[in-house]
Amino acid sequence: MGSDQAGTPRLRDLGIVFGTLPPGDCNAITDVAGVRVGHTTVIHGDGPLRVGDGPARTGVTAIHPHEGSAFASLVPAAIGVLNGAGEITGRSQVDEYGLLETPILITNTLSVGVAHRACVDWLSRREPALGTDHFVVPVVAETFDGYLNDAAGQHVLPEHVWAALDGASDGPVAEGNVGGGTGMMLFGFKGGIGTASRTVVVADRRHTVGVLVQGNFGRPEDLLIDGVPVGRELVDELVAPRTGPAGDGSVIVVIATDAPLSDRQLGRLCRRGMLGLGRIGATARNSSGDLLLAFSNAAENRVPRSTDAAVLTTTRLADGRMDGLFQATVEATAEAVLNALVAAETMTGRDGNTGRSLPHDRLRVAMRRHGRLG
Repeated sequence: MGSDQAGTPRLRDLGIVFGTLPPGDCNAITDVAGVRVGHTTVIHGDGPLRVGDGPARTGVTAIHPHEGSAFASLVPAAIGVLNGAGEITGRSQVDEYGLLETPILITNTLSVGVAHRACVDWLSRREPALGTDHFVVPVVAETFDGYLNDAAGQHVLPEHVWAALDGASDGPVAEGNVGGGTGMMLFGFKGGIGTASRTVVVADRRHTVGVLVQGNFGRPEDLLIDGVPVGRELVDELVAPRTGPAGDGSVIVVIATDAPLSDRQLGRLCRRGMLGLGRIGATARNSSGDLLLAFSNAAENRVPRSTDAAVLTTTRLADGRMDGLFQATVEATAEAVLNALVAAETMTGRDGNTGRSLPHDRLRVAMRRHGRLG
């Protein structure tokens, strides 16, 4: 078990700059003040698959929407579905109230149950009224890591979830083979966790949009970077043997902003996140679970659980001022996926299945040939 992937490269470290808007200080979802991210990585065992014993290549990632308790201070939120062959728990309640009341957990498909229960246990120890005066519906999202991981063995345990929640912090975010992204594949190469951010000025006030993705989708020939069909040039890396599952996979996209937005407007950001996925070659095939969640942690729009007020007053940007946030979401979503791809390292899992890392040298050659290398 581990929690970070220190020293992994990012897209910009290779001289490749995506988009035109400036990133935040860390180019991460944590550039949105108050957002915290934690990972627990579960790796043990090698060789043939023995269900329950391993090999395990999995984990869990936790995102706290602000510096306090999401249960005590709810934030506006929305969930968008590009293709629904996947799961994000709590969606019906987020749709109904337009609010997020728990941290967000991301893990593998068959560990949703344990993550859900562990989140309830974690919150119950901190919120005495939970279970008597209040109930809670955790938000847990998933993608499937069965190519590398003993998924049916369900190696994510409650203590892994608690460690990710307790260890979450601001600042730089570990990427690649970490947390929920440990066993994931991306465009036929090794995938995982990636993050990015953008800043925009609206009415003389600077706002940040940060995105974190768990990337587990795509065929190599579909990969686009800044318009360059990189995947077609690198597909031979996978021919002997071709690695990764034959079909498509899924992606979880979490979009955070400090701009004061309503849940309706956050739904608009989710749809722009879909455009960001399209910018790097996602096609949302039949078996893909492409799920997006957006929230605003603007202090003026948080809703205290304990309020007795009959009328709540909130603030939101005028719709006509959202274009910069739309562009920020598109760019940060696309770069977050590419950061996951660049940061991920070669990993061998169950039955000798191997996810190979994207070859950075060949990527740079391709981008230089098309005039895209800074």
